[in-house]
Amino acid sequence: MNKILTAAHWGTYLLSVEEGRITGVEPFARDPDPSPIGQSFIDGIQHPCRVTKPAIRKSYLEQGPGAATELRGAEPFVEVEWDTAFDLVSRELDRVRQDYGNQAIFAGSYGWASAGRFHHAQSQIHRFLNCIGGYTKSVNTYSYAAAEVILPHVVGHMDWLLKNHTSWPVLEKHCELMVMFGGIALKNGQINVGGVGKHSAKSGLRACRDAGTRFVNFGPVRDDVDAYLEASYHQPRPNSDVSIMLALAYILWQEGLHDEEFLQRYCVGFEQFLPYLTGEIDGQPKTPDWAAGISGLDAGVIRDLALEMAGKRTMVTASWSMQRGDHGEQAYWMTIVLAAMLGQIGLPGGGFGLGYAGVNGVGHQFMDFAWASLDQGVNEVRDFIPVARISDLLLKPGEVFQYNGKEYTYPETKIVYWAGGNPFHHHQDLNRLLQAWRKPDSIIVHEQTWNALSRHADIVLPASMTAERNDIGCAKRDEYLFALKQAVKPVGEALDDYAIFSGIAEKMGVGEKFTEGRSEMDWLRYLHAINRQRAASLEIDMPDFDAFWEEGEFTLPLGHDLIMMADYRADPQKHPLKTPSGRIEIFSETVASFGLASCPGHPTWIEPKEWLGSPLTKRFPLHLMSNQPVTRLHSQFDHGKASQDSKVAGREALTMHPEDARARGLKVGDVVRVFNDRGATLAGLCLGENVQKGVVQLPTGAWYDPVEPGVIGSLDKSGNPNVLTRDEGTSELGQGPVAHSVLVEVERFEGEAPVVTVYQPPEILRHLS
Repeated sequence: MNKILTAAHWGTYLLSVEEGRITGVEPFARDPDPSPIGQSFIDGIQHPCRVTKPAIRKSYLEQGPGAATELRGAEPFVEVEWDTAFDLVSRELDRVRQDYGNQAIFAGSYGWASAGRFHHAQSQIHRFLNCIGGYTKSVNTYSYAAAEVILPHVVGHMDWLLKNHTSWPVLEKHCELMVMFGGIALKNGQINVGGVGKHSAKSGLRACRDAGTRFVNFGPVRDDVDAYLEASYHQPRPNSDVSIMLALAYILWQEGLHDEEFLQRYCVGFEQFLPYLTGEIDGQPKTPDWAAGISGLDAGVIRDLALEMAGKRTMVTASWSMQRGDHGEQAYWMTIVLAAMLGQIGLPGGGFGLGYAGVNGVGHQFMDFAWASLDQGVNEVRDFIPVARISDLLLKPGEVFQYNGKEYTYPETKIVYWAGGNPFHHHQDLNRLLQAWRKPDSIIVHEQTWNALSRHADIVLPASMTAERNDIGCAKRDEYLFALKQAVKPVGEALDDYAIFSGIAEKMGVGEKFTEGRSEMDWLRYLHAINRQRAASLEIDMPDFDAFWEEGEFTLPLGHDLIMMADYRADPQKHPLKTPSGRIEIFSETVASFGLASCPGHPTWIEPKEWLGSPLTKRFPLHLMSNQPVTRLHSQFDHGKASQDSKVAGREALTMHPEDARARGLKVGDVVRVFNDRGATLAGLCLGENVQKGVVQLPTGAWYDPVEPGVIGSLDKSGNPNVLTRDEGTSELGQGPVAHSVLVEVERFEGEAPVVTVYQPPEILRHLS
């Protein structure tokens, strides 16, 4: 039996391999809090749902591009040889770029893909398409798109903020009060882009608690805060957080507890914001009584907390989920304004945090090291879309859209090319996506499994998994470098993305440009050499490739304590922020100049379209929280053991408050229909007081499995919440997703529930009849 190191976004593991099969999984020895998701390696890699050979949708193979697109998702596939698949893809790419231009190729390819640094699907596809003239891309992330757009106007870029968050050891020593909006969910802290050597979020938070930090949380789900922290819980109406923050700010101002000196020296625009806060502009002071009417909280709770915050070293945090709702930009902007009024930004243990444990790296103490990655080249196409506007791109070619104060036009799309990620997981309103998905002539995907993306494609090219190839594992905000050696042979005829693109590039005459004459191991040596040079510039002795590959790992020095914006506080002239003014912008002249009612020039309470305060509750009285799952990363390994063991009645578990269940005559284990005007899905019912009354929790990531494949509006069998979520932008500024501003109703499913079949392959023909 061999033991071979591998990595995923949720951790590093030793795989036991016997006779070419994975038989066991052990966590990395130095990981204090390993993720159980790793157990899915055993059955997830060697599973019947793996794509084993190139496959073409039947009508597409018979008639060519654009044939019977309404049958995507419903038609059998025909297996072909790799050379045939390479021919089909290369001819179609040539046809479209010559007849319509490269902007007609959309390669959003959004998703986490695999953890290895070289075999990273998005890097591979973008490098390949840039070799042939480019493509229309997407910008920002589903995780925090609204934040990525608003924060540069207010305080600085999201990437800069994430790597500069005050680290756990500093919080342990100095933070007296942590006020959380949306919690700090350890299930999210299992994950880190590129991998995790050592999970630190749980130990970091618990060390703070042991040192005396008091925790207060505002959020609908108690599980979003570790019970060990003994937090004070408040469950306001979902999406009402901005009103609570405004009321906290009002008390600080009313009681003269705001830090006038900090606001004058480090901020601009407080004098424009104050008339709104006091009600001078709109006649409504943002008092605790006002916020209580919106949030459902007791006004005294808000008043007392404001006084406590002013008297202690206070960290104000907001989860990434906070800005994935209507007008999500406002939640982050107001978080920063509240922290600015307290005057503790740049002090150890104080200020603000935007997504602690959103991934393991946020709050992790690390050395800022730029790991080498595959050069993607230059994209000659200027067209792009905000990440969550895929359906609009396909349904509205030629139409104008607004984004970050400018107008752009959706190009006509003839090819969707996807490698890494799964839009049938990430995207909202899947029935609208199905309608849009019929528009392109060709949909080409690299996929490892027969999930919803591959089932709705025309050309499916089987991709290998991390344990089936060699790679280097390293991640942002993590100190470990791992040698990821191939543990098992690829299933069937699966190839890695590099081999797939190399084959297509050769057909298109750009083989040398794409590969530069390097093999997989050549590239790993090349990337390691860059890492070694960068380490040497920091006086770090990193071993040569052969020694590293033999040893299996390398660890960077730990790095120093981080205090967010400490340099700025020490000297704002020497270390200005990357905002228009160089300071924290409580009021933004730039944003105000855009004239957007959906995002005015300072943080504002704007009522969501769908929430528990809207008239729609007469028909759909429950607020849906489609949060991140515990047992997988997004939809990855939904077919694996960890995810499958969590299912109820064979499908995703929906959690409801017992009183809401009794009112509907429901009990634990029932198959329930969750529905609204956009669609319906089936889930298995769990009950728990951890979810507030009026709220239901249905995690994302169950593979979409309609009763009638390919039919718009068909009932989903597996519990995918994105048949219910809204496909609208947070505002005309950020255009982020609004998955957390959604209302539904729940009822028992009568009769025999349809069997979930998505974990088995679709009908596959060996040849055309």
